[in-house]
Amino acid sequence: MNQPPPDAPPDSTDSAQSHGSRKALILGAIGVVFGDIGTSPLYTMHETFLPAHGLKPHPATVLGILSLITWSLIIVVAIKYVSLVMRADNKGEGGIMALMTLAQRAAGKSVRVRRTIMLMALLGAALFFGDGVITPSISVLSAVEGLEVAAPSLSHWVVPITVLVLLGLFWLQRHGTAKVGAVFGPVMVLWFLSLAVIGISNIIQAPGVLRALNPWYAYEFFYTHRETSVLALGSVVLCVTGAEALYTDMGHFGRFPIRTAWFGFVMPALLINYYGQGGLILVHPDAIANPFYYSVPAWALYPMIALATAATVIASQAVISGAFTVTRQAIQLGFLPRMQVVHTSREAIGQIYLPWVNRALMVAVIATVIGFGSSNALAGAYGIAVTGTMAIDTVLTMIVARRMWQWNRAAVIVTAIVLLTVDLSYFGANTLKIPDGGWFPLVLGLGLFTVMTTWRRGRDLVKREITQGGLALAPFIENMTEHPPLRVPGTAVFLTADQNAVPHALLHNLKHNKVLHERNVLLTVAILETPVAEAEERIQISPLGGDFYGLELRFGFAEDPNIPLSLSQCPREGLGFDLMDTTFFLSRESIVADTRRPGMALWRDKLFAFMARNALPATAFFQIPGNRLIELGAQVEI
Repeated sequence: MNQPPPDAPPDSTDSAQSHGSRKALILGAIGVVFGDIGTSPLYTMHETFLPAHGLKPHPATVLGILSLITWSLIIVVAIKYVSLVMRADNKGEGGIMALMTLAQRAAGKSVRVRRTIMLMALLGAALFFGDGVITPSISVLSAVEGLEVAAPSLSHWVVPITVLVLLGLFWLQRHGTAKVGAVFGPVMVLWFLSLAVIGISNIIQAPGVLRALNPWYAYEFFYTHRETSVLALGSVVLCVTGAEALYTDMGHFGRFPIRTAWFGFVMPALLINYYGQGGLILVHPDAIANPFYYSVPAWALYPMIALATAATVIASQAVISGAFTVTRQAIQLGFLPRMQVVHTSREAIGQIYLPWVNRALMVAVIATVIGFGSSNALAGAYGIAVTGTMAIDTVLTMIVARRMWQWNRAAVIVTAIVLLTVDLSYFGANTLKIPDGGWFPLVLGLGLFTVMTTWRRGRDLVKREITQGGLALAPFIENMTEHPPLRVPGTAVFLTADQNAVPHALLHNLKHNKVLHERNVLLTVAILETPVAEAEERIQISPLGGDFYGLELRFGFAEDPNIPLSLSQCPREGLGFDLMDTTFFLSRESIVADTRRPGMALWRDKLFAFMARNALPATAFFQIPGNRLIELGAQVEI
């Protein structure tokens, strides 16, 4: 059980915290984690009062919308994610993949339950990626669209400027979240302070908006507006988009800094600004055309556009960092092909950069901006993916709460009902957006879900074919002992997925070269359901007789498997290695789609074969030196 006891200090599992001061981590968290949810005031009220929703800026309506926003931030973000879901950290790591491993561990050995949890988590991760394409697009577009308020004649420059800003953002990623966070932190502090100051100046004009703290106004809004309230709910949800990023980016900064920044700084600033926009609408109903920018004094409009653009760039950073984290976890857990992972910090293991993911996101985001062309058009696509992920997070967290935290059944049921009622209400409201753009993140999510399930299934099929076509290891070693071939000096390390079968590379070497090395090691790399492997579980050595050894190296899903480094630690376990006298043998499988074999549809076989050909070679992924490596080809039909 990896969770802290209920009375543990809130930062007891924050490994990132030991690598820097709390103040620096809090500032970095403000700069990276809260960008998405912090820029929601740019468009939430504006989208809620769109003419298509039929809402008028009457006092009861404004108070009802504000009450919905207030209690959405409290229930979804403050209570659910910051206080509850962030407790479900897997040794400091967050995100839906980390939550999946916790839920599977909590579920025990039931294959059906574990598979259901896996599919739910993969769907949630796929939807998170879909949302990751929409967030940068709508955020930066919303900020740059301030030009339409300040100077309508410049409206045709909105999309080109947005594209240039996004290109700059994706170029910055190679420098890492630590450096980016150090730059973005002060900017976001200024942003939230500006939100609060502008909000206070408008609340002073209409202090009655503070009555919206009473949830009765939310109930009254639903009772009065009936069907229209559902449309409005689909826009109100925009105020909580980004809550998932708080959990996903937990491994970058730690739980305590994120919680402290939210309750002490971010949440008050957001609420004050929303209430200020509501006060402005009550005094000047025409401001519903763009409540955020109309709440800014005329003299500060251009500086605010510049600051908002910077803030929305940072909003995109939160999602991009989360995408890097989730992708890396998915690779290690066997749901995506191997990719290059670049570490951007010597101190914090969670701060990474994936070039391929960065390029793919850049192309998708820019195509989305050009294709939709405005934040209004994108609003229809925004929300459905993130609300789907939120509902899945709730279910998985309740499994962890019941099985690992030992909550009683009644507490789990009541909590699940409350949270799922909110999540599914938002999701249902957003399904109405499907014809108006909501289909877009769903298509993206479905595509990524197909890729992940195909890769996982394909790997299982390849392993099955290799196992069925292989020789049993024990009789082979016995035969080599009775009829020894020529032995050559040195150690041969054969990478294999099955310790009970003879590796294909060993058979090929014996067949073609007619020799065996003095010492032969069958090496298996296992990825655990924890972020980092403990020292005592990292290495397992099994003598097999005849100078054959079984060696299993275990790594956490947040670690980079470094085989040479791990082999250098084997002498203390009784098996020393001289890397200059060690040769690595690896069988490189060539995948062939075969319609006669049961498994996947032909198109999925071909998709898996394509991904396998383009995956990062195992030698590079495991950091095996090329001058100590011999690769032998093998054809596998699936």
